[in-house]
Amino acid sequence: MIGRRGGMGIVGVAATAKVVSNRTQAQAEQKAAQQAQQQEVAAPAAAAAPAGDDMVAQLEKLASLKASGILSEEEFTAAKAKLIAGS
Repeated sequence: MIGRRGGMGIVGVAATAKVVSNRTQAQAEQKAAQQAQQQEVAAPAAAAAPAGDDMVAQLEKLASLKASGILSEEEFTAAKAKLIAGS
């Protein structure tokens, strides 16, 4: 191929940009879903103090979210503290 200088060319660059764009969008959607789940957990904990078995269920749900990687250690600790403080 005369006149071509090594490298990907325009099609390669466009394909790479599309892959990166899709990856970024997927990461943004995953982050939004995680934040929505965190708000669902935090809202009931902050709104009213659960009693007895309900608190245990909330703590188990938080632990499950942490174990599945949805909540970080810091987020788990903060949500747990809010839940316990409300009692």
